[in-house]
Amino acid sequence: MPSGILAVLDDIVMLLDDASAMSKIAAQKTAGLLGDDLAANAEKAIGFHASRELPVIWAITKGSLINKIIILPAALLLSTYMD
Repeated sequence: MPSGILAVLDDIVMLLDDASAMSKIAAQKTAGLLGDDLAANAEKAIGFHASRELPVIWAITKGSLINKIIILPAALLLSTYMD
């Protein structure tokens, strides 16, 4: 009976290893897509008058969403046909 439990644990470890390898590959492929959000960090969005802060952040957000609407489907199509 212990060999059956060890076999199940071995299968679970193998599945987790596969999942970690796949997530590493996915993170490498999507790192460029997430880079456009870096402009909205606190260091880049300083020096604005208080009445302009929210419109500037909103403009950055809209630009980021538009980029994702264009880039994500294109990246998914490329990954579908390139693999």
